Amino acid sequence: MFASIPPAQRAFIAGATGYTGRHVVQCLRKLRIDTHAHVRPDSSALTKWKQEFESQGATIDTTPWEFEPMLETLQRIQPTVVFALLGTTKARAKVAAKSGRRIEEESYERIDYGLTALLLRAVQTSEADPRFVYLSSIGVGTSPAHSAYLEARQRLESELVTSGVSFTIARASFITGSDRDEARPGERAAAALTNTLLKVAGALGAHELKARYASATGDALAQNLVMLALDPAAENTIVEGSALRRFA
Repeated sequence: MFASIPPAQRAFIAGATGYTGRHVVQCLRKLRIDTHAHVRPDSSALTKWKQEFESQGATIDTTPWEFEPMLETLQRIQPTVVFALLGTTKARAKVAAKSGRRIEEESYERIDYGLTALLLRAVQTSEADPRFVYLSSIGVGTSPAHSAYLEARQRLESELVTSGVSFTIARASFITGSDRDEARPGERAAAALTNTLLKVAGALGAHELKARYASATGDALAQNLVMLALDPAAENTIVEGSALRRFA
């Protein structure tokens, strides 16, 4: 952890209600950083999140996911760091279909890429000059991308790197923990099996392989994201493996 926090920090968190996002809010508030946690204005849990985030001293933001309103919000807040922690799952797409909504409303193209790209364009256009901290995924950067999930994140990474916006890209592996709301039994089982195999690999000397693919809890990942966001040396870098585990 840093001995001191750079002065006058102000954070905007897109994806604040997600597993990693809520931990990022907690971490920022522990450091007494001015924190604006974004929640969709049509969220069915808006009251819950308002109470939870405001009890931590964060400011809740309910800007619609539209370009002009998001641009106006960034102009008003003038964040020094923007966390882009958005993501959906196949399970959410199935829930959308059962509720009568189009599956496309919860697709990787619309959420993982589309909303993050909208946020990036708003940052580019605004007079704010924040660090854009993007939570990507291990596996991005291989060619070609082997899934719609990785393809969406690879596209966003490419646009971010060439955007002219200050950035830090964090390529995380499995993100799991007992405090996660969604059960995700398949993901937990895969993470547990992967961690077991990586322990063997680590014992055989493959330490970077272990660091690259081992799962992380939301709290540990959040601490690293926040510290990387505040680290001048992490500007305009892509971070993965042991470099993404330095602070927790």
